[in-house]
Order: sequence, then C-alpha cells, then structure tokens
Amino acid sequence: MRIALGLEYEGSRFCGWQTQPSGCGVQDALEAGLSGIAGEPVTVVTAGRTDAGVHALAQVVHFDTGVERLETAWVRGCNALLPESVAVLWALPVPDEFHARFSAIGRRYRYVLLNHPVRPALSGKRVGWYARPLDLELMRAAAALLVGEHDFSAFRAAECQAKSPVKQLHSIEIERHGNLIIFDFFASAFLHHMVRNLVGCLVYVGKGKYDPAWMQQLLKNRDRSLAAPTFSPDGLYLSRIEYDEKWGLPQRSPGSFPELLGSR
Repeated sequence: MRIALGLEYEGSRFCGWQTQPSGCGVQDALEAGLSGIAGEPVTVVTAGRTDAGVHALAQVVHFDTGVERLETAWVRGCNALLPESVAVLWALPVPDEFHARFSAIGRRYRYVLLNHPVRPALSGKRVGWYARPLDLELMRAAAALLVGEHDFSAFRAAECQAKSPVKQLHSIEIERHGNLIIFDFFASAFLHHMVRNLVGCLVYVGKGKYDPAWMQQLLKNRDRSLAAPTFSPDGLYLSRIEYDEKWGLPQRSPGSFPELLGSR
C-alpha cells in the first residue's frame, strides 16, 4: 500500500530535510514517527529536499507499507511521536503509480523578508531581514526579466547536483504587507539555493546597487561569482507542490500566511 502525506515544519530546528547519521534531518524525525505507528521500518520519498533552516508549509512525501492503519492514525498518531516543530497535515492512500517527486508538475517557494531598520526577535528564524529601504517596482522589473526558460547557472550553488541548469520559471510575484515583503516563486523545479540566490540579487536591485537589466547580464554570463551572495534561509518556505488533479491530493493555499507572521 502506498500512502501520501502532507506536512509542515519549522526548519531552524533541523539540519535540512535529508536523513543524516546524527538523526538531525526532518526525514529522520518523520520516518521514526511513521515507523512507530506502522510497527515496521518506514522510508519516505519527498517531493523536494529543503536545506538547513528552510521551512515548509506543504511538503509532500509518500511511503510504502504492508500494514493497514486508519488515516487518522497516520496523522494524529504520528504527530504524537514527532517533535513540535514538524506536523503531518493529512494522509491519503494513493495508487502505486504516484510518486511524490516525479508526479509533481510544479513547486512554489515563498520568501518572507522583514524590511525594517531593526532586526526581528520573536520572528527571527521565520523571516529574512534587510534594514535599508527597498524599491518594490525596481525589484518587480528585475523579476520580470527572470521569468521564462533560462540557464540559471548564475543562481546555482556549486554543490548543485541537477543534471541541467536550464529551468522554466513560471512566475515571480512580489508584494508588500506593512514591513514584510513577500516573494512568491513558481517553477517546474528549482536548482540548489536558486531561490535564495534570486532573492539576494533582487535585494541588490531594490537597494539601488544595480538596475534591473543586471539580471539579463547575470543570465547571459552564467557566472555565480558575479551575482549577489546567497540570502539567509530564515525566510524561505516551500509553500506548495503542484500535482495533477487525478491524484486527488489536498492543496493548501498560503494566501493568509503573511498575517500569521504579523507585521512591524
């Protein structure tokens, strides 16, 4: 039997998604909880790995098991065994053809940036921070030049294992909610550190260091060393995994998310 799960987690408590010998990954915590409910070892497959400090609003995984449990057991039972910083949101039996990673048709990431002279305290691990004023219209103009199919080598981490740096970036939306600036990215897939590197470059444009056309030069030159430093993971959230409706998976919208963080 194949089961799909949706979950959320606060990434600052973990060393990233992937299992580690020290047991500090989100995957380690989830597999331990599921194994406790199943009474047998459970290994999960994720839609996308997240780095240390990166959060998730709607991660999706699947696993195979030979035992039958109520869907509520996979949710409430597992949550009783998980750390407070990670929670299963839903569980659903799926056909064996479903694959959390390969069945996904799109991924959405959200970056939440506090644009305020004073650094955050209560929300310190849940938002990025930039103290100087940022021009939203300049950043939007720069973002528009990134949309489409491009070679994103200038925004790719050196340790990225993707076979190709060419990705289709469907959209970038940038909105301000008080002192919070919300960046929403939608693509079929992302390179390692791609979103954090894009945010760093957009901030450079927003503060006036470069004009929006700089983005075209970065895409053309394909040189990571010419781009901005990788931005903090604190404000980055995997906000949604897109699947074909035929799988019948629940979809959680992050539409009210800025209000959850409050404003300053």
